[in-house]
Amino acid sequence: MTRRLGARELIETVLDEGSFESWDTTPVPVAEPGSAYAAELAAAAEKAGTDESLITGSARLRGRRVAVVLGEFRFLAGSIGRAAAERLVLAVERATREGLPLFAAPTSGGTRMQEGTSAFVGMVKISAAIAAHKDAGLPYIVYLRHPTTGGVFASWGSLGHVTVAEPGALVGFLGPRVYEALYGAPFPEGVQTSENLFEQGLIDAVLPVEALAEVASRALNVLMAPREDLPVVPELPREDLPDLPAWDSILRSRRPERPGVRALLKLGATDVVPLHGTGQGEQDPGLLIALARFGGAPCVVLGQDRKHQTFENPLGPAGLREARRGMRLARELKLPLVSVIDTAGAALSREAEEGGLAGEIARCLSELVMLDAPTVCLLLGQGTGGGALALMPADRVICAQHSWLSPLPPEGASAILYRDTDHAPDLAASQGVRSLDLLREGIVDRIVAEHPDAADEPAEFCARMSQVLQHELGLLLRADPAERLAARLARYRRLG
Repeated sequence: MTRRLGARELIETVLDEGSFESWDTTPVPVAEPGSAYAAELAAAAEKAGTDESLITGSARLRGRRVAVVLGEFRFLAGSIGRAAAERLVLAVERATREGLPLFAAPTSGGTRMQEGTSAFVGMVKISAAIAAHKDAGLPYIVYLRHPTTGGVFASWGSLGHVTVAEPGALVGFLGPRVYEALYGAPFPEGVQTSENLFEQGLIDAVLPVEALAEVASRALNVLMAPREDLPVVPELPREDLPDLPAWDSILRSRRPERPGVRALLKLGATDVVPLHGTGQGEQDPGLLIALARFGGAPCVVLGQDRKHQTFENPLGPAGLREARRGMRLARELKLPLVSVIDTAGAALSREAEEGGLAGEIARCLSELVMLDAPTVCLLLGQGTGGGALALMPADRVICAQHSWLSPLPPEGASAILYRDTDHAPDLAASQGVRSLDLLREGIVDRIVAEHPDAADEPAEFCARMSQVLQHELGLLLRADPAERLAARLARYRRLG
């Protein structure tokens, strides 16, 4: 059974021992002396051991100073009135001034009904303060606790860069008791649970409180990593590559044992924190989002996951919307972005058409090419069609030796031109899809050799690729941002 902790117990469990420093002052008065509401507040304070429904302050999380905002459900069901909203906003504003990452752990029934509309509109100033914190490039991590509902979930509970929840937590907008009173029937079972929110792509993970410090610390190792004065990583020596037929590379890229984005992160990166879904009710297993570091360089990784794309479940529009979430994270957090292309092609189906696949490709292209953050694209395996191109516009494009890029799989091009698939090898050669052709045309900047095939040496290949990424990210982080973007736009103006 999941242990439900109060605010002070959460401090003792998650934060470094003895490191918490309260920022709280006496709550602003909200009740007439001697009134029934004043009596309620006094009784709530005695029951909860706190003077309001949340406590704020700073603390150390695995040695790193963070600002914290923690809900206390035992104080009037964690409801947020004017005093609590003001306390929360003051804490967020102070965190922003002091350049601290913000860790929030809400638990609440929502807006405090005793204060009505004046408390309800406090959601606006809470959301504004968090938006300003994020606009400053500072991380916001949220841990949703049981229960989190109403205006709390619809404001500071849903704005995290990284959002996780405790197991079995009730999390939803309309509380089940309110729903039943309004509609005369119980709310559908299993919908408002942290596990269902994860399945729907609304939160990034379901974590017991005992795992929270480790995951939050890894995330902050990426999100707060320095972007300047990184160690210079030497460029990997370039190798002479054999002039192999394009079809040879295409067959090698399709080997099931070829390392994909997950192998690259496992073998070549540190502080990896997988994220999940769009945050807006969709998720696609064919697209992976993660925070990670290659050497000292932090980044957001968008990777087409070859292991989770199948004929029945190809990469779809939801996957590209997940990719756009990663682009937003890179922009908000001022982090480099690494995109990894490895797809047999985006979905060809009624659902993909009605889900706006073409529009998502277009939006990915326009957002990525204009992103005001350093960008590196890695062609890791198959690069088929618009689904591949959507993740390509970048400052630097790296290509594995046997990766390739084509508007259609060669078999598809053969079917269009010859009404068969027999001409696929010839078309692969004539269309210039292989890495050597892409390098000659200026579509990619460098090729990372395979000895002779990444599938036969996954650890060594991923180590080489990691060194290349470290080198390229370091160069881009040292470049002038305006000049970097201008060079990117000029590059793609020349191509095609």
